[in-house]
Amino acid sequence: MRPSLTLTLLALGSVAQGAVSLEDSSLSPRDIEDFKRAIEARSLVDDIWNDIKNAATCTACQGILVLLMGVAEFGNSAFVNIATGLCELAKVEDTDVCVGTIALEGPIIANSLRNMDLGSETAQLFCESFLGLCAEPTVPQWNVPFPSPKPSTGRPAPSGKTPLKVVQYSDIHVDPLYVSGSSTNCTKPICCRPYTAADEPGSSTSPAGPNGDHNCDAPVSLETSLYQAIQELVPDAAFTLFTGDIVDHAVWNTSQAYNQQSITNAYTSMSQYLGLVYGTAGNHEASPVNAFPVASISNSSQWVYDLLSDEWTPWVGVSEKADIENFGAYSTKYPNGNLRIISLNTNFYYRMNFWLYQETMEQDPDGQIAWLVTELDAAEKAGERVYIIGHMPLGVGDAFHAGSNYVDQVVNRYSSTIAAMFFGHTHVDHFEISYSNYSSQDAAHAVMTSYICPSLTPTSGMPSFRVYDVDPETFAVLDTTTYIADMTNAAFQTTGPVWTKYYSAKEAYGSKLSPPVTDPAAELTPAFWHNVTALFQSDSASFNQYIAYKSRGWNVASCTGDCATAELCQLRAARSENNCQTIAPGLHFNKRSEVVDEQEHAVNSDECGLSAGMKTLNSLAMRKDLLEELASRYNALKGSAAY
Repeated sequence: MRPSLTLTLLALGSVAQGAVSLEDSSLSPRDIEDFKRAIEARSLVDDIWNDIKNAATCTACQGILVLLMGVAEFGNSAFVNIATGLCELAKVEDTDVCVGTIALEGPIIANSLRNMDLGSETAQLFCESFLGLCAEPTVPQWNVPFPSPKPSTGRPAPSGKTPLKVVQYSDIHVDPLYVSGSSTNCTKPICCRPYTAADEPGSSTSPAGPNGDHNCDAPVSLETSLYQAIQELVPDAAFTLFTGDIVDHAVWNTSQAYNQQSITNAYTSMSQYLGLVYGTAGNHEASPVNAFPVASISNSSQWVYDLLSDEWTPWVGVSEKADIENFGAYSTKYPNGNLRIISLNTNFYYRMNFWLYQETMEQDPDGQIAWLVTELDAAEKAGERVYIIGHMPLGVGDAFHAGSNYVDQVVNRYSSTIAAMFFGHTHVDHFEISYSNYSSQDAAHAVMTSYICPSLTPTSGMPSFRVYDVDPETFAVLDTTTYIADMTNAAFQTTGPVWTKYYSAKEAYGSKLSPPVTDPAAELTPAFWHNVTALFQSDSASFNQYIAYKSRGWNVASCTGDCATAELCQLRAARSENNCQTIAPGLHFNKRSEVVDEQEHAVNSDECGLSAGMKTLNSLAMRKDLLEELASRYNALKGSAAY
């Protein structure tokens, strides 16, 4: 039997005071070894903490990785158990959220740690993404090969013909377990579920209405209202773009079966109310969330690709089935015009896809970029225009610099063929501009616009969708109009959401440019959008209006000074290495319902898919006591293995 804690502490106290040596103390040989390991670990923790305080942060991260990689070597169960304990101690989530989330994603993180070398570029990326302790490595040089040189022709002029209507909606995050009357005030990532007796309808002091709340994901009633509104307000829509994320944010409680049912239900509803729909794969479609491995590592997400293939092929054609099943992307011709829709799986460039952190990270995961080049080159030769759709915008901080850079090279090469790009993921209303030269970010060098659609789920603002006026021949975007369901309208929770026009880009911004851009037939070119950002710099009223539009008028925070500078930088960065975001030890995880600090306003835009595992490891860069606990538990593992 081991001595009691009191006797052990007394013995160690005698050693510390120099009265006896370790060997002469009353401790057993095992206790002596435990004590020696504790001293070694305490020294390592002290070194790590001193490095963090002295801004030697990347060095500090290597020390943390020594401990994490050591735990991972003992197997998935050991890693999950220790990470779960740290999550509970850090109080980053409730216990059940810690247990459920880390049980799902912990084995993937442990796999990456076992396949990582200290000091490598992969380790540096891990340190940036998980702990905020290293700058992202320089983008590995790769000039994407192209089969033909870029032609001298530019973007075609609009035809002046009657425009088409194209609809986009995104991030519906439907919660089938939403219960009207349950509490909107909870400690989970999403509320409006009866987690406890106090949350039950009739017991809650903050009951949820039947059609949604800002602390909750979308009830089925709100999803249905969206489709009905599109059907009624845009009955002549040529087609619809859905830029991903169906499954709710209860990421600790997902399963393959649960996600399959949610995905099937959503696409069944879309088919009932809408015409032609082009979809893309959101990070929440997988279980565990974000888990999209490349084929060389695992086939654990094959069920997602197979399911999406079944749902999409009625719209995109059976000829695309193989590409969807291989890597979740497709390229299809719009049947009523000279347009090709290319849907990318952006989860291959997402830093919260923990499968990607392998010692040799794939330059072109599953060959998607090479495939994209082939499709675009064929479209160029055929004289087709192209829309590229995806879930995550490639300029946000969530995108790896390398993947974003390589895709941007492709966009620049085929900028005369690509009419526009469409994304979601951030849940807010904004855009990104691609440049042919990021050292000369001006209207002359602006080559592409990425339109980023706000969400249906109300966690970041009013439920929304967007309508584009599109030239019927060139498929250039002529205007964008955002529609919202104002949750402050008394009818929202009684007779149902009322969907109304919120603003149009041309009306809000075009009239304020010099010269004005108000002609209904004029394209919203990349140069137009650059000039809008210049307007924001010179006209604070226009910039403030844009900030309000982002959340559709909900919970609008002030954004001046450094915040405004960072926001403008993000708008001018369709390549993530140029978005001006800087790392700092630890990340700040405000709930969407909280007013965001002004200095964080521009960069704290995405919690979509944020994991308890990432929050837990990130806390190691913020709290010395958690580092000490990690060291202690690692030592206990070593001790149990040694005896």
